[in-house]
Amino acid sequence: MARETGVAARCRSFSAHSHITSLLYAQIAHCVSLNDLCDALHLHSHALLAVRGALPPSRNNLSHANKTRAAVLAEQLFWRSLDHLRTQHPGFGPKGRRAYGKAFRFKTPVHVADATVMELVASCTDWACHQHRKAAAKTHVRLDLQTLLPRYVIVDTAREHDNRRARELCAGLRRGEIAVLDKGYVDFAHFADLSARGIFWVTRPKDNQQFRVIQNMPGTLSKDPRVVSDELVELTIDRTRELYPQAFRRVVARVEVDGELRQLAFITNNLQWAAGSVANLYQARWSVEAFFKQLKQTLQVADFLGHSANAVRWQVWTALLAYLLLRFLAWWSQWGHSFARLVTLLRAALWQRWNLYDLLARCYGTAAGNYRLLGRPEQAYLLHPLWDSTAHKPDQNLNLLPAL
Repeated sequence: MARETGVAARCRSFSAHSHITSLLYAQIAHCVSLNDLCDALHLHSHALLAVRGALPPSRNNLSHANKTRAAVLAEQLFWRSLDHLRTQHPGFGPKGRRAYGKAFRFKTPVHVADATVMELVASCTDWACHQHRKAAAKTHVRLDLQTLLPRYVIVDTAREHDNRRARELCAGLRRGEIAVLDKGYVDFAHFADLSARGIFWVTRPKDNQQFRVIQNMPGTLSKDPRVVSDELVELTIDRTRELYPQAFRRVVARVEVDGELRQLAFITNNLQWAAGSVANLYQARWSVEAFFKQLKQTLQVADFLGHSANAVRWQVWTALLAYLLLRFLAWWSQWGHSFARLVTLLRAALWQRWNLYDLLARCYGTAAGNYRLLGRPEQAYLLHPLWDSTAHKPDQNLNLLPAL
């Protein structure tokens, strides 16, 4: 892959394999600077050499590699690793599984799209400035709700609006599939294209959207007490009605947001679903927020090791690669605890010679484990002058409570 992408031509003493290994270590170990990463790898250079001959980089070499080597290598490595794992292990991300969360009723593939913003230093990243004294990068993700794994990712600046990336995110969808989009991706020209391709879409309308009610959808209000209204509407502004001349559905329902019931409106081009299913589909979109939370709180996409656009892309794609490998380890070992605990455990055992399956599956929560590493409190004994040193056990007839 390094030869295919032209990265190998730029490698001399610091190979592409050592580069990927170093950035993956930065994700798991949560390194906050180049010195932090390089010093740690030099301290463990002998153990690092056992990873297919990987070498620790110097600060200048790693900084130069992040700036000049094409980040498309990390991008292709992520997608090929995902295809390889799904091919070699069909149970990892099966196609026939139902969607997670509120959309469990749908056997049809459900895709959710959203974006997350990563703040950068404005004085060092002129390419990412989007407001006065503010700079940020934005990662657009289309997440498969059946596997909770990314199916399409775009790493760009935060300057452009989300709806400019909507077509690119949904380009790979097939007929009959469902796209659940954030409010920022509302583009009725794109919605018309999705409807023509036979793709169902669900999103929230903008606050200033103007429409006209054609009729009420019959037989839905009495079945679900959460539903406030279920109407067939059409756009009234001439410019937007030219983009989307068809009628679409508008559902108003009470849903739980942050522990409180709120009344929200949803729009979709599907006229056969129950009104409650439309609300459930959009609530399932919040699974992508959990994905972003896992990515940003457990891996290293907050403190960047370089200020160039190429360095930011390197770090984001290696974070996605580390997330994929960790998700595979969790599935392979039937990990029953949280994702954050998995990352912290591997961070603590990073330089130890553990068998990962024995560590994760047998010691941390499966039926065959003995739970020795769960931090369970053990009975503590205090030494007593009448301790029987020959038998190495306390006198059975001795009551230690008065002495304590």
